[in-house]
Amino acid sequence: MGKLLLLVLGLVVLELTVMIEVGAAIGALPTIGLLILTAVVGSSLVRSEGIKTLLHAQQKMQLGEMPGREVMGGMLLAVAGLLLVIPGFVTDLFGLLLLQPWLRHWFADQLISRSRIQMSGFPRPQTPFGHATTDDQPPKQGGTTIEGEFERKE
Repeated sequence: MGKLLLLVLGLVVLELTVMIEVGAAIGALPTIGLLILTAVVGSSLVRSEGIKTLLHAQQKMQLGEMPGREVMGGMLLAVAGLLLVIPGFVTDLFGLLLLQPWLRHWFADQLISRSRIQMSGFPRPQTPFGHATTDDQPPKQGGTTIEGEFERKE
């Protein structure tokens, strides 16, 4: 928790320093206008990238594939949107970087691979009869087969 607090305080100090320097160079009103412009343009870019990501996820689901990269990319887009709405040039820079599809996909792949490593510590799921399953083969079904007839009543 202490590291996060130091990170946030350092970011605030850096943002204020950059805003003061930009304000001294171009003036206060143009600086405020530029901050508003980056928030508006950034939010529209996040919306369009979010729609693309949603369409890719739907295509993957229609093909029967898991849209893990798209889901993680959507979360990263939400972070990018938050960074772009927060007033400041440094956060805007990080938000714009997250809007780049190649960088977002790379981050998503890294986060997915880390979550797989952390998930490997959990015990394997078990069947209702207590046998551990494997990813390679379905659990073997054993027991007695009972034949019979049935009638559907509605």
